Amino acid sequence: MLGAFFTLLATALSLLVVDIIVPGVNLANFPAAMIAAVAIGAVNSSVNPVLSALSMPLNFLSLGAFSLVVNGFCFWLASVFVPGFSVHGVLAFILGPVILSFVNTFLSKYFAERHPNLTLAGATNNSNQIEAARNAEVKTDATQKDRVEA
Repeated sequence: MLGAFFTLLATALSLLVVDIIVPGVNLANFPAAMIAAVAIGAVNSSVNPVLSALSMPLNFLSLGAFSLVVNGFCFWLASVFVPGFSVHGVLAFILGPVILSFVNTFLSKYFAERHPNLTLAGATNNSNQIEAARNAEVKTDATQKDRVEA
């Protein structure tokens, strides 16, 4: 739960940085940035996969450059649903998601380094995976012993 909050916070802070850097991206205040972060997450998890699949031939022909258009459309679509968040112009449409991605990656790594025991959304905690693998090995060994004894 706390990991999801840090991911949401990183995205909201990234949106505020995008608001400062990219002309055409406007955020009214921090609560609007938090709501916009939720909207961007919802659009990226629901609409983006469908658009990416439908635009695969164009993406192939453009050597992946069309994915900038798909990401820009999803960024703009999220702004439609959030009052206080707007995206205007081609520069904001294309450059906004790119800057958002860079800043969000940096902030997510920062939160992950400061709180290594948390699992951030989209990241994995290696110690949990190692412990699960050990538990599976112990369970398998116990099952094999039972079979040998029987």
